[in-house]
Amino acid sequence: MPVVLQVENLTKSFGADFLFQDISFVLNEGDKVGLIAKNGTGKTTLLNIINGTEGYDSGNILWHGDFNIGYLPQMPSLQGSATVIDSCLTGNDSQSQAVRQYEAALAGGTADEVAAASLAMDNAHAWDYEYRFKQILTQLKITDFNQPVSQLSGGQVKRVALAKILLNEPQVLILDEPTNHLDIDMIEWLENYLSKSRTTLLMVTHDRYFLDKICNRIMEIHQQKAFFYDGNYNYYLEKRAERISAQNAQTERARNLLRTELEWMRRQPQARAHKAQYRIDAFYDLRERAQGFREEKNVTLNVNSTYIGNKIFTAHHVSKRFEQNVILDDFNYIFARYEKLGIVGDNGVGKTTFIRLLLGELQPDSGRFEVGETVRWGYYSQEGIALEPTKRVIDVARDVAEEIWFDEKTHYSVSQFLNLFLFSVADQQKFIGKLSGGEKRRLYLALVLMRKPNFLILDEPTNDLDITTLEILEDYLQRFKGCLIVVSHDRFFMDRTVDHIFVFQGNGVIKDFPGNYSEFRAWQEHHRLEQGKPVPEQKQKPQRTAVHTSAPRLSYKEQKELEALTGELEKLNQEKQSLDADFESGMTDDIETKAQRYEELKSLIDEKELRWLELTEKSE
Repeated sequence: MPVVLQVENLTKSFGADFLFQDISFVLNEGDKVGLIAKNGTGKTTLLNIINGTEGYDSGNILWHGDFNIGYLPQMPSLQGSATVIDSCLTGNDSQSQAVRQYEAALAGGTADEVAAASLAMDNAHAWDYEYRFKQILTQLKITDFNQPVSQLSGGQVKRVALAKILLNEPQVLILDEPTNHLDIDMIEWLENYLSKSRTTLLMVTHDRYFLDKICNRIMEIHQQKAFFYDGNYNYYLEKRAERISAQNAQTERARNLLRTELEWMRRQPQARAHKAQYRIDAFYDLRERAQGFREEKNVTLNVNSTYIGNKIFTAHHVSKRFEQNVILDDFNYIFARYEKLGIVGDNGVGKTTFIRLLLGELQPDSGRFEVGETVRWGYYSQEGIALEPTKRVIDVARDVAEEIWFDEKTHYSVSQFLNLFLFSVADQQKFIGKLSGGEKRRLYLALVLMRKPNFLILDEPTNDLDITTLEILEDYLQRFKGCLIVVSHDRFFMDRTVDHIFVFQGNGVIKDFPGNYSEFRAWQEHHRLEQGKPVPEQKQKPQRTAVHTSAPRLSYKEQKELEALTGELEKLNQEKQSLDADFESGMTDDIETKAQRYEELKSLIDEKELRWLELTEKSE
């Protein structure tokens, strides 16, 4: 494949700190490369350098041709006074001019102006261009083409910027966190678009399903060097583990050999004159290799929650709307102890509003939330928090707590706790203003958990966090002995952390699905295919038929109750059988107590079997 981009010995530093040194790589035509690294190690900086918006210390960047390059930064900026259509169609070519004229005429022109604009569209052969423009914006949930950019949310601005780039059909795409602020339907649309596109792609993203489906190469920045893996994300995980294992073994061998050579070097100074110079030189080379970084096992975030009682929260007939936008409509729910709930839905259907109602930051129009006395909230919002840029990381953490006690056995100093979130001792001395966006989000997460919550609410926690941090957080949430609500568009994260899902469908409709996101999508696709099947002629007349669906009709609470009843009935029947065996054997010890217990068991079994049958029939 022809080479598109060649990077040679690229080095970038900030003061005495190197982001990367002497990295070299090539992008071939049609490559789709995912760039992976921890926050603060230069992912965004590298993209900016390649795009020409940031300088570098040394090295060469060679483009093998005059390519149309599309670049999407993490936080794109558009002119606030411009409309959506003006922001997307910025070119002076005849097609862009014709579409702008035509849309303006449709929005407020006379019949003659519309006719003239239509003729200009014909002459510029711009009808297909206009259709594509509207198709991309509509897929990205932008429908008001004449809305000023100043009225758009940050997420909408990013989607308009993405639409602008895709509309120009670039030969090379450079994307920095393209899935941030996209709902799941848009992410899946973008997945399909990029998978089918022949565009050469270099992108940074934390979305592991997105990486796995699109990328055929993975580039990792690690220890200031670049490593390439020719495969998707799963292949990268496998080969990276092999590389780290080999590197650790090589470092360990060097350290073992160094002990012998160090003893030789420490002999009497008069003997050194007779040492072979090559061996002395080899000693210093060996010492350098032995001091090489040894990759440790993944950090385990062993942070316990405080005690939480059986009463969590109950929603009593809660309703909320903003003018015509219905968020909740007579919503009732009893949240169970240790429940882990995911919330999905299109942007604007009220996911964050639901959280704010639960926390008491907003009041419902009617109804109420009743929260248990032992509940201790921990809220990670997608807006983040304002941190003083002139403060150091460790000082910000000390403002929350000097010591972190979770129980008698689990105790951390502030520095130890920050280390769990991948802030080294040196990183803890950094000023907040010098942190990357991802590092700030990681610090925010640490500050939330320092308060020892037993009910975590995470609103878009994956935005701007690196994959390493996400894996640590996922492992922690799987072991978290408390309650959890996650609002996220990250499908991989949802699959690993939640037990069931609220699907916000708009207009106050919420579907409770007992399973993770992938299971929900599988059911949704099956249901869609079932609905699309033609009805055979012999079944045209109305008749009672069983409707097959992958989703049970039980609520999440009832599903958990059914599972518990199954186990309880098994234990009760085993105890009853044991007493039957005692009675048949003629044993007389504690006969009255056993007889009384036997009657209790029969009543309990009858009661629980009745309830088990009710729930079983409801789920069928």
